[in-house]
Amino acid sequence: MLILLPPSEGKTSPATGPTLNLAGLSFPELTRGRTATLKALIDVCAKDPKSAASILGLGPTQADEVRVNALLRKAACAPAIEVYTGVLFDALDVTSLGKPARRRLQATTVISSALFGLVRPDDLIPAYRLSGDVALPGIGAPAAHWRDSVSEVINQSSGVIIDLRSQMYANLGPIPAEAAARAVSARILLEKNGKRSIVSHHNKASKGRLVRELADRSAQPSTIDALMKALRELKWKCELSESKKAGQPATLDIIVPET
Repeated sequence: MLILLPPSEGKTSPATGPTLNLAGLSFPELTRGRTATLKALIDVCAKDPKSAASILGLGPTQADEVRVNALLRKAACAPAIEVYTGVLFDALDVTSLGKPARRRLQATTVISSALFGLVRPDDLIPAYRLSGDVALPGIGAPAAHWRDSVSEVINQSSGVIIDLRSQMYANLGPIPAEAAARAVSARILLEKNGKRSIVSHHNKASKGRLVRELADRSAQPSTIDALMKALRELKWKCELSESKKAGQPATLDIIVPET
């Protein structure tokens, strides 16, 4: 099983820890792309902070984030799952997971990143600022920069693929056509008075709880049918719609009631 998560804009800067070692991250085939992106980000932030703030979409009160980027090679690192913060990661609450569940999370889950392509939860990274729609000098659009290499990593995975990424980060590495038959693109729908809609907070919190509950299961689903069975056993209301386009994953709607 492979679960694809979006990152978060919010991050916790580790107080202590080792410095960044790109070669030590999961998926070494992404090292070249990571090296180029890291250099481009550091260069623009160190040499032209004003231009960097504009490129990164930062306001005058966010100058500290430009300085953070300029010093990434010297910054302390911690597990990615603890660096990323926000509603999804709060709901996942990794620090309260037992050791077996934490191992399953590490084995099954990856987090999309405009800087690193993909990282595993326990990969050591620093806090940084780079959104999935920011075109860096010399790199260009992140979707074009990462698409082929990230999609190939996804293609090399085994078992069912659960894509929980936002569209921005799905663009950084779409599910390849060869893997579409074993993949689902999941979305969270809030049900209220018989109507369904996507609501940001419920979307993110539900994704975090879903990943946590799957990590807590000793039996991991390996097919879409097994995934649907597991979700229903976990009391999630879900519906599967096959794609009408060849080479595209099915859509998995997970319906949560308003509480």
